[in-house]
Amino acid sequence: MMKLRIVADDKIPFLRGALEPFAEVTYLPGGAIAPADVKNADALITRTRTRCGEALLAGSRVRFIATATIGYDHIDTAYLHRAGIAWRNAPGCNAASVAQYIGSALVSSGVELCGKTLGVIGVGNVGSKVAALGEALGMRVLRNDPPRAEREGSTGFTELPELLAEADFVTIHTPLTRDGAHPTFHLCDAGFPELMRPGAQLFNSGRGEVVDTAALKAALKSGRISAAVLDVWENEPGIDRELLDLVRIGTPHIAGYSTDGKANGTAMAVQAVAAFFGIPGLAEWRPERLPEPETPEIELETGASVREQVAQALLHTYDIGLDDGKLRSDPAGFEPQRGHYRIRREYPAFRVRGGRPETAAVLKTLGFTLLPQGSACGG
Repeated sequence: MMKLRIVADDKIPFLRGALEPFAEVTYLPGGAIAPADVKNADALITRTRTRCGEALLAGSRVRFIATATIGYDHIDTAYLHRAGIAWRNAPGCNAASVAQYIGSALVSSGVELCGKTLGVIGVGNVGSKVAALGEALGMRVLRNDPPRAEREGSTGFTELPELLAEADFVTIHTPLTRDGAHPTFHLCDAGFPELMRPGAQLFNSGRGEVVDTAALKAALKSGRISAAVLDVWENEPGIDRELLDLVRIGTPHIAGYSTDGKANGTAMAVQAVAAFFGIPGLAEWRPERLPEPETPEIELETGASVREQVAQALLHTYDIGLDDGKLRSDPAGFEPQRGHYRIRREYPAFRVRGGRPETAAVLKTLGFTLLPQGSACGG
């Protein structure tokens, strides 16, 4: 029996070797995959840089597409439906990674977070994790998600104008949609900052096109928005250099790029391919072992405040300033910085010793392992 033929993005980590016993796998740069590459392929495993629509797939024998990402705006789902091509994404795979990113952005703001208000726009897998993070940090959290509110009722959700008026930090986690009852394209337009609380900060780690670049630049220049943190941009990878100069933190679409999140996305893609084609033995496949953090033990500074200790722990796991600095020094390297991203482990990979009882309670809620006082770190 002829082996399956699969084309895969060559930057998907942990994938090599997983499907080779059952398929002939060709690895190519995601943005360069062309019709000739997929003409005789049965399946395609992608990230967001492969545009999966008629231009790529017409005349091919592709029957299934798995994207190792939460987002799927790179997939023309209407065309795939017409063409009889099945597809799966990886919902929730990097939700904890994005929450880690937001945590570092919050604690690096220099603001006492306890008692401040966090507004979360889009409360799916990612937004829910971010909301839980805010509550663990002692923040009041407002949630806005019109589709969920329509399905579940309005209890627990806040209308957008009210959220913007009250939130000290507004963080966007919506998918990119252009049609339907609640389109998100340019949700943050010229009128959006005018509704925000004076001095508020805006974070976007969802999709770049949800924020109108010109409107955000004008709001930052006028001081209507005090600061912005952007991981996603319009026209990636050709980002607006003036906007990069204006934001407090700018990173190259890596909020969800923790090693744990990547492993989750790859596992979900492999499992989806296995389920579709009936490949035995891969229903629960996962990478065997993830690399340890370079420094998995954290010794909290004695005498520091709870805020300082929590910030120390969160920034130890992920120093967001490193990615900001790399992008500022080489904006043209946006894609290489994504493609060759470093190892970044999430909170449960770290062990913490010392600190105030209140600090320990926060870190335990976030998933850190707490070591007994006086124990040998790593013991």
